[in-house]
Amino acid sequence: MFSSKYRLQTTRPSRQIPILFSILVLLATNSVADEGMWQPHQLPDLSDKLRQLGLEIDPENLSRLDQFPMNAVVSLGGCSASFVSPQGLVVTNHHCVYGSVQYNSTPENNLLEDGFLAKQLSEEIPTAPGTRVYVTEEVTDVTSAVLAGVSASTSGIDRYKSIEANRKALIAACESSGNHRCGVSSFHGGMEYFLIKRLEVRDVRLVYAPATSIGKYGGDIDNWQWPRHTGDFGFYRAYVGRDGQPAEFSDDNVPYTPASFLEVSAKGVEDGDFVMGVGYPGSTNRYRTTGEVENEFEWYYPEARGFREDLISIINENSAAGSAARIAYEGTLASLSNYAKNFQSMVESYQHSDFIDRRKQAEADLADWINADSTRAQQYAPALRQLESLIETDQAARERDLVRSYMGYATLPNTAHRLYRLAVEKQKPDVEREPGYQERDLSRFRQSMQAISRRYDETVDKATLSYLLSRYAELPEQYRSQATDSFFGISNSFDQGQVDQIIEDSYAQSSLDDEAARLAWIDSSVEDFQNSDDPLIRYAVASHAERTALELEDKELIGQFQRWRPQYMEAIIAYNRSLNQPIYADANSSLRVTFGQVRGNQPKDGLINQPFTALEGILGKDTGVDPFNAPAKQLDLIKAKQYGDYILPSLGTVPVNFLSTLDITGGNSGTATMNSKAQLVGLLFDGVYESIIGDWDFDDNKNRAISVDARYMLWVMEFMDGATNLLQEMTIVD
Repeated sequence: MFSSKYRLQTTRPSRQIPILFSILVLLATNSVADEGMWQPHQLPDLSDKLRQLGLEIDPENLSRLDQFPMNAVVSLGGCSASFVSPQGLVVTNHHCVYGSVQYNSTPENNLLEDGFLAKQLSEEIPTAPGTRVYVTEEVTDVTSAVLAGVSASTSGIDRYKSIEANRKALIAACESSGNHRCGVSSFHGGMEYFLIKRLEVRDVRLVYAPATSIGKYGGDIDNWQWPRHTGDFGFYRAYVGRDGQPAEFSDDNVPYTPASFLEVSAKGVEDGDFVMGVGYPGSTNRYRTTGEVENEFEWYYPEARGFREDLISIINENSAAGSAARIAYEGTLASLSNYAKNFQSMVESYQHSDFIDRRKQAEADLADWINADSTRAQQYAPALRQLESLIETDQAARERDLVRSYMGYATLPNTAHRLYRLAVEKQKPDVEREPGYQERDLSRFRQSMQAISRRYDETVDKATLSYLLSRYAELPEQYRSQATDSFFGISNSFDQGQVDQIIEDSYAQSSLDDEAARLAWIDSSVEDFQNSDDPLIRYAVASHAERTALELEDKELIGQFQRWRPQYMEAIIAYNRSLNQPIYADANSSLRVTFGQVRGNQPKDGLINQPFTALEGILGKDTGVDPFNAPAKQLDLIKAKQYGDYILPSLGTVPVNFLSTLDITGGNSGTATMNSKAQLVGLLFDGVYESIIGDWDFDDNKNRAISVDARYMLWVMEFMDGATNLLQEMTIVD
């Protein structure tokens, strides 16, 4: 339960309460696997299971957002993190601070290569524009408020607009202080909606990041692999005004004082020990239909991987290693590479598993259960039929939608579209604007325009746009844009040379590569855009109406899903209740808790994965060539067996990474891996190859999460980088 200040308000319709109440009862009385990303308010009902696994703190504390340890865990808006000192020191993954390291790097001062350490507060440097630390303060059930004015007869577009208007009203009221960032998240496909209130710390500074040869050791080759030897950790610090309230960057700001922070365990964990992860997992899809699963694995993942691999090649071919252009795109390359490998591994896991057969059987069992009772059939069968029809409609234009989704990688055209859209939206009352263009968004919008200066190269961008237009030109004519065809001279007989010349001329005549020009457009009117001579601005104006029409089509479809998906989930929940099985909501970037044990696995016949890797494994892997190019100092320390106080006795050396049964997904990067006392023993940063499909399917025998061991973090800080100031600032316990 929540404290009286943050108590969950149950104002949803009474017909839903018995279902979810029964689920909680089941959770309290049944043994469950380590599967599940649980909402904090569910944890007291899992007390018996948690204590059985070894949790020593009161499970009730895990439901209290204003109490330790929950108020020590924060979001970075894409990664998870935690406070580890009373002075706002934040620890997360190296790859989560990577963008800020890249933003501050130049060929002459390459922090990616050399690492960065501020020995005192005055040496800490601003992060990439738009970096935030979000501290969750309240979570309130607002289902009835979000669905107010919606009925079964409401059309798709009207349903979408009504829900969106209700969301905006709730968010506006929540953000009235000016210091919070609020959002309304849907759970169980829209059965429930929760208002999430987070303190938004806007002054965030880079404190420490080890060299990439440590923080990204093994690179893409080792990504999703075990054994792993990656020092994936880094530090930010949150700053506020002298009044203790969030403020923009200023030399007068002071470190934020969190309500609590995590102690760091130098003792760490052993094989079989209880661990839990508290963080902000991005999204999972464990309740999708067979049709959605087949489309994703048999079409989307292979096609999207192809796009990403092509874009990686384009960037590499048009920017020399170590050049300013390559540094500008290092973050983009890391993201593209990570998901390209993820998608490929998804497909391979799918092809070598019985996942789709089990999903089909589960769907058939659900249908049989529904049809076995006339009341259930009347209540749930229409939802199954309607959802199937909607999915077919959604997939009809999948090629077009995929191309649309990747066009944003062409920076300057995308910038022109965003700037013109802002001018159009600013003509409306703030509450009627699209998300991303309201007054609450303008600070981050401006910062995103500034960030382009460090993440853009003209040669790379032109080559990217050329490639994307060639893929666009492959679409059937009915799925192409008349404005795009006209501007770039695209027809059924595609002329790449002609298109490239138009791109060349457009970039030569555009001023959008200049930061001052981009910022000036933020305050320009629609008429200013319509009268502009800038070719890319003219293209944004000409294509706006078609883009808006496609958005309306999308919203109509979303509105229909908002009607039928909740009823589908009601059926799944009721069916699982009949089987005495618990249900947790899919991940949706909200605060979740997952729990399990330190444990290896046996992914295939004849192969056993031990739960820990050791310093000596770095010696065995090292080739001196990126990505297996550990610093010479590190290799010498390992050879000299300079272990300090960070030995794992059963291993006889310092552990580097470890496996656990924690249930994770993207967004869990940087999640605090805690022991039974809620002390930090590691940071989640990846999963094993067999876990990739975990976004869709959970296998308790094969699923394993990878954490960087806190003992290795402390070892690197002490012996490699001399981060004694941070070691003294943190509370390190044996």
